[in-house]
Amino acid sequence: QPELGKPMRNCYSLPGPDFTYGMYMHKRDGGVPEAIGHWDAVKGKAHPRKRVMPRDFVAMGRAAVDEGCTKAREFALYYGYMDIRCKDKGILRYGGKAPPGMTFGKPPRPPTPFFDIMQHRYKELWMEEQRARTRVQHVVKKKVGIIGEVRENRTTFLRTHPLPVKEESFWHLRRFEKVQAPQNPSPDQRQLFWASTS
Repeated sequence: QPELGKPMRNCYSLPGPDFTYGMYMHKRDGGVPEAIGHWDAVKGKAHPRKRVMPRDFVAMGRAAVDEGCTKAREFALYYGYMDIRCKDKGILRYGGKAPPGMTFGKPPRPPTPFFDIMQHRYKELWMEEQRARTRVQHVVKKKVGIIGEVRENRTTFLRTHPLPVKEESFWHLRRFEKVQAPQNPSPDQRQLFWASTS
């Protein structure tokens, strides 16, 4: 039922002053109310909720190996002691500052000297490269195209460079050595010999 003395409303009421139209940018944007109305329509949040990144186990494992950890218990103790987190790659979308020395896009190519262009220096360099390439190709063709030359393979190489002769080793195991009988055996040795053979 419409209010007395006022026209009937046929639309929704606007949201409160803390509502942000569109995507909110921390410390930058006040949304549509700031654009069509007055400045500072929406105050920026003092402490935006910090995103907790997952732990970087690759970096922690690398650091643990550098410290000399080899066992699972040592790794577990190191993981409990060190807490390395992954870096937030989307930090620039939420109003973060770019790190110093960061390059956006591709780095520019070095400038072309105008003096070299006027003197056709690049054409001369290209022609020198082509001449050197044809010279190398001509030398290779000349080397391959000799008629009557026998191509060298492993057999011809072994004929010209024979393998070194393997030296015979005169060392044998003690049990395979032939023990010669003494020239003048003593009576005790004779008795031992006949006792062993009988």
